[in-house]
Amino acid sequence: MRRIIIGLDSFMQEESFNITAASEVMAILCLSKNLEDLKKRLSEIIVGYSYDKKIIKAKDLNAQGAMTILLKDAIMPNLVQTTENTPAIVHGGPFANIAHGTNSLISTKIALEHCDYVVTEAGFGSDLGAEKYFDIFCRVAKEKVDCVVLTTTIRSLKKHGETLEKGFENLKRHIVNIKNFGVPLIVVINKFSNDKKGEIDLIKRLCEKEGIEAVECEVYEKGGEGGIKLAEKVIELCEKRNDFRFLYDLNETIKDKIEKIAENVYGADSVRYTKKADLAIKDLEDHDLDKKMICMAKTQYSLSDDPKKLGAPKNFSITVRDIKIANGAGFIIPLCGEIMTMPGLPKNPAAINMDIVNGKIKGLF
Repeated sequence: MRRIIIGLDSFMQEESFNITAASEVMAILCLSKNLEDLKKRLSEIIVGYSYDKKIIKAKDLNAQGAMTILLKDAIMPNLVQTTENTPAIVHGGPFANIAHGTNSLISTKIALEHCDYVVTEAGFGSDLGAEKYFDIFCRVAKEKVDCVVLTTTIRSLKKHGETLEKGFENLKRHIVNIKNFGVPLIVVINKFSNDKKGEIDLIKRLCEKEGIEAVECEVYEKGGEGGIKLAEKVIELCEKRNDFRFLYDLNETIKDKIEKIAENVYGADSVRYTKKADLAIKDLEDHDLDKKMICMAKTQYSLSDDPKKLGAPKNFSITVRDIKIANGAGFIIPLCGEIMTMPGLPKNPAAINMDIVNGKIKGLF
């Protein structure tokens, strides 16, 4: 499904499928302000080119009305509650490694209208979810972030280095990234029962050297009660000076915008473009589609585009192998490294362990 040839008996064309979380329709759903905005964005989806290289959009096929009908209920957010009866809105599912990685704009606006404080998630780390939340979501929503809670664990830091100190270099890079956007920041240590006090204290001291406070959070064990101290700190931070700013200007060139993200957020020395990517950029420029937001698609396992480079890599380049456009969503998608927008099953799919014996199902969990 990643590579499909259609039209074998006439004009052949190469196509591919995307996982729903990486689809343009998902991005449009999550960035639309209302039903009319949804329809307008759907109408701008580029579906192909004519023989004379003119862009064909969904509106040229008069398809936007039918598409909007299919999504008329999907655009409505889902109100649920936590086990402690706290209201929560679950709506949308764009992954932050291959899409923009945030809850829907509509759900966020509804929450802001009804609550004093709204907590939302930006997927993965500052290099993906946070950068896209700032440069894409906040730009479209015309909102700014009052405070960032950067979550870490002892286990994750140890994975990024042979020692906790070496693993901290990864967290330090994320701290620097958030600072670059001018937003107040606090580090929260998601505490588990087997974490050692000495290790937690070490993280606090290392954060203090970066001018950032780190606090423990015990919601995993204690529920909401374990997060009261963090909540109090967040309220304090929300009242502090906020110099929120975007990383790039939309009128900059595609390459300038990509390179600002790669160098200032990932820590890369440079960006390399394949011939395919260069041709795609020229095509976007020729069709006046270059003044859009950038939605990088890269691995979530590393600050680089190589999932094996852990910690805070240095002396590396980012490779952009191709460029796609989600015109209705309003952004350009550089595909970096070996990232796929149509992931496959693992070597041992869960289905292998599933069975039904004497009418009883086993292996689901």
